Amino acid sequence: MNRFVVAETAVINAPLGRVWDVISRTDRYAEWVAGAIEVTDHHGLATVGKTYAERNRTLGPLKTDSLWTVQEIEPLKRRVDTGTGFAPLQDLTNTFEFRPVQTSDGREATEMLYQVEYTIGLGPLGLLLDSIQQPAMRAGMRTSMANLNTLLRSEDTNTGRR
Repeated sequence: MNRFVVAETAVINAPLGRVWDVISRTDRYAEWVAGAIEVTDHHGLATVGKTYAERNRTLGPLKTDSLWTVQEIEPLKRRVDTGTGFAPLQDLTNTFEFRPVQTSDGREATEMLYQVEYTIGLGPLGLLLDSIQQPAMRAGMRTSMANLNTLLRSEDTNTGRR
């Protein structure tokens, strides 16, 4: 089987603590994760060893149910979850990494790495499927981070934070 790593990075225009508050809430994923239609089961705050479930969009009109397990939490720096339910992708690992940065005008912001590692079987057919799904996965990651940025800005505007 072939192992693949797909990663995208973006700057979120919010302080690291605010970003961490939202990504740590498994019940909020459908608010910002591009492929998540709904969170069907959750434990609220991400906790190592706990699971959460989602209904997700995959390629085109296809939908799937996924189950995620929180594997690692390094507060304000890194979160790693493993998931099932995305056949033919297997051994799925989702990693978020964060570091504080400053915007050009000196405001606090957060650089976010969104990375997915997986294997895909099916020999040459798997490689063909991956060449089709990988651009969509990258686009979904970029959209997710843009959604997170928008969500945080919206909440800050509604609460008077700046």
